[in-house]
Amino acid sequence: MNLVQPITLLICALGGEGGGVLTEWLIEAARVAGHAAQSTSIPGVAQRTGATTYYVEVFPLALTSLQGRRPVFSLSPVPGALDAVVSSELLETVRQVGNGMSSPERTLVISSSARSLTTAERMVPGDGRADAQRLVDVIRAFSREHQVFDMGAMARESGTVVSAVMLGALACSGVLPFAREHFEAAIRGHEDPANPSRATQASLRGFAQAFDAMHQPREHAMRLRQMLDGGDAPAAVAPPLPDTVRSRFPPAVHDLLSLGHARMLDYQDAAYAALYVDRLEQVLQAEREVDPGGVHGFSTTREMARWLALWMAFDDIVRVADLKSRASRSRRVRSEVKAGDADIVKVYEHFKPGVPEFAALLPASLAARLTAWDARREKPWALALKVGSHSVLGMLSLRLLASMRGLRKRGSRFAHEQALIERWLNAVIAGMAEGSWRLGHEIALCGRLIKGYGSTNEHGKRNLLHVIEHLAVAHKSGSSPQARAEAIAAAREAALQEDSGKALDAALVRHGAPPRPVTAQPIRWMKRPPSQARQEPHAHSR
Repeated sequence: MNLVQPITLLICALGGEGGGVLTEWLIEAARVAGHAAQSTSIPGVAQRTGATTYYVEVFPLALTSLQGRRPVFSLSPVPGALDAVVSSELLETVRQVGNGMSSPERTLVISSSARSLTTAERMVPGDGRADAQRLVDVIRAFSREHQVFDMGAMARESGTVVSAVMLGALACSGVLPFAREHFEAAIRGHEDPANPSRATQASLRGFAQAFDAMHQPREHAMRLRQMLDGGDAPAAVAPPLPDTVRSRFPPAVHDLLSLGHARMLDYQDAAYAALYVDRLEQVLQAEREVDPGGVHGFSTTREMARWLALWMAFDDIVRVADLKSRASRSRRVRSEVKAGDADIVKVYEHFKPGVPEFAALLPASLAARLTAWDARREKPWALALKVGSHSVLGMLSLRLLASMRGLRKRGSRFAHEQALIERWLNAVIAGMAEGSWRLGHEIALCGRLIKGYGSTNEHGKRNLLHVIEHLAVAHKSGSSPQARAEAIAAAREAALQEDSGKALDAALVRHGAPPRPVTAQPIRWMKRPPSQARQEPHAHSR
């Protein structure tokens, strides 16, 4: 450490994570320890496109040793000249590394392994998440030392925000010439040490947990390996399968099958779960015929178990009401806002259902009449609702709507969805029947195209049906099963690249299939307001 240069720190935090509070704690800790310090901040951007960064400089010598002189601080960080980068989100850490802030010879990087997906990641039709292992590799390559652990989980365990955990990790790193009690005094502020507030107690717990965890390299190595092996969140525990169902499938399918079976029971009823199992068994029989030795590990049946469950449990107003009125959601909301047992939390649910949502629960004839009425309107009808789920009346209304799952099977959308699912299922089985395991497998993977709700969901279904109709059927494509499998894989990946459909249409044409037809959009004629009509200039004849 050069004793004539300030210690430079860059702090990156998302909105609501207390980055400003952390900066104030650092400045206060410097004051308590008798050191000069300065901080500046650059606000982030909305919609998760960047964190707010805080730049802190601390002079390593105490003010008493400077003989009345005052150090000169900088207002902005210099790339490659930082002693430490502390970040609450993994991609934000790599973003700063990409900006040249971290130096392999100088910078200590302390980062949370938690992810908060960016807008760009959420917009990708497929899996747009950045690879966590590659992100950590970048941090490792561009830092002299790095510590990566789940700060968010540690903050939740302590009942505090992530800024307290970041402070504990930084305090233990040895970058700053302060003792532990200086940091703890900064957290307490002017409160009585014998009677701290609940917020201060929670912040001290988070600080202590992070401080102690930094002394345990084995624990950090284990957490890092866990993240590299597949993420921070624990794997979903599969509920037990009934013995009558378990015996019908090989062990390689049991984990996803049990999750899908439990989802069907939660979504509808036992009969719907039995339909899910029957459909999956058809795929298993077809896969066993084309791959009797199980060389591929029954991966087609596994993929169908995943995507079939997601499609069969499509979102509708009944499902939304059910999820929003569950006790587990209330507990999660209270935990996120750090509400105590005596605190009152009010939650308002905003809905705007339109005719399609209501028509989905009606029989086909009534749904068609209602949809036709809505199409004739100048503006589609929608009902804006604000429901307080914390109130008795609001919760009763949500539970009443959630109890209408029996109407779902009689509704027009249920019949429509089941017909589309059967077309996809039959295409998978037909592909296997041609003796091509890969053809059936690629068609099964097309279930990835079905996601989201509303127009996004409809868009994915149209893409899937077009691919099946023009690439999976032999008499239309006129190619071998292997060639059709490659064409379907290329079209599927193109559809998952972007949602405009240009890449998909190009892939379809490249493999001899027609592009998707242009979706008809109604033209709505709007009357000109009389006030505007009077303002128009009139033509005069001579």
